Amino acid sequence: MSACWRNGRLDEAVAGLSPGGAHWLLHCWSLLARPAQMPPELAQGGGDWITWLVMGGRGAGKTRTGAEWVRGLALGTPGFASRPAGRIALVAETFSDVREVMVEGVSGLLAVHPRHERPRWEPTRRRLEWPNGAIAQGFSADDPESLRGPQFDAAWCDELAKWRYAEAAFDMLQFGLRLGERPRQMVTTTPRATQLMRRLIADPMTAITRMGTAENAAHLAPTFLETVVSRYAGTRLGRQELEGELIEDRADALWSRAGIEAAREEAAPALARIVVAVDPPASSRKGADACGIVAAGLDGEGIAHVLADESGHGLTPAAWGARVVALFHKLAADRVVVEVNQGGEMVRTILAGIDPALPVAEVRATRGKWLRAEPVAALYERGRVRHAGAFPALEDELCDFGPDGLSGGRSPDRLDALVWAITALALGPKETAPRVRRV
Repeated sequence: MSACWRNGRLDEAVAGLSPGGAHWLLHCWSLLARPAQMPPELAQGGGDWITWLVMGGRGAGKTRTGAEWVRGLALGTPGFASRPAGRIALVAETFSDVREVMVEGVSGLLAVHPRHERPRWEPTRRRLEWPNGAIAQGFSADDPESLRGPQFDAAWCDELAKWRYAEAAFDMLQFGLRLGERPRQMVTTTPRATQLMRRLIADPMTAITRMGTAENAAHLAPTFLETVVSRYAGTRLGRQELEGELIEDRADALWSRAGIEAAREEAAPALARIVVAVDPPASSRKGADACGIVAAGLDGEGIAHVLADESGHGLTPAAWGARVVALFHKLAADRVVVEVNQGGEMVRTILAGIDPALPVAEVRATRGKWLRAEPVAALYERGRVRHAGAFPALEDELCDFGPDGLSGGRSPDRLDALVWAITALALGPKETAPRVRRV
């Protein structure tokens, strides 16, 4: 079968399988799994972990991954366990979640086993028992005290980020992980910025796997991908629920995720003015700052609309210059606004060399980034700026920009370009433009 796969003849091999062979193939996880769905020691080449944290989007295959891990532990499958685990905890927010998702779900424990391996499910006792004697017991995180007393070789925690009593339930579980040579636990969840999630991510004994919804497209309805994914891609909700990203707000940031989501629109209306703002880098060498390139427009009501973020790292002057000129013509913009604190003459030369007729307005920073950004952030708060679509990298900078800049000392190049664009449109001298066009 593996040889057929490698030779591109998998369909032919599957068509020739007997019913028994097809049943075997449906449960051969080593062939079916994506690399991210295999235990870290197999997928990542390292087994020094206590918690395997799988953060994934909706429909990314998290439940199947968790069920197959438990199956491998219970049967002692090489790569999963050196010998069968005797006692396994299954923990979800409620007992209903344990039963409907982890055990009886379409990707749950009963479904992933072939008939001869399938454990016996005793709903009244909330436990599974395998033919070899391994036992998995279900627990509700709503009742942390129920985890006081039992002991386990391993545990599978599902959707931990939405547990109401997450800290208490998870802590009680840790005291019960005391059987076998090396007790371990797996967490499958769509992430949320909770205290426990932050704690697990920071723990050096946590192996982290990330998987997005699109990675499992072969097992999802095409209409789901066409409608839900296309609608939410790039938004905060989409990045969390589809990409499995942990999205956080910085407490002292000028912008908030909620504020940006409230300002989002599918498309901009007719616009009276459009500018492309550029925050050029001092160097194009590897590791240098990005070139910030952001376009925005102003409508007849005086509301600014962010239209594009074409910023990039490692761009040569010729490359970012060409990108600026192309965006200018694509949007039929009025002018290019360029910060000239560093290499102003060089910037003019680059742009003029690509398009001598390009209208360029030069701006020079005389105040710090925070002071320049505050009036623009105030426009957002007043509902005077909207985002025509999603701009994840730009929005990450906005929501991470505090009085001391971005966390980690990075340069806010996208933010700088945005600030220059909105300032030119809504905070600078008023201009009258005869053209009105749609983007």
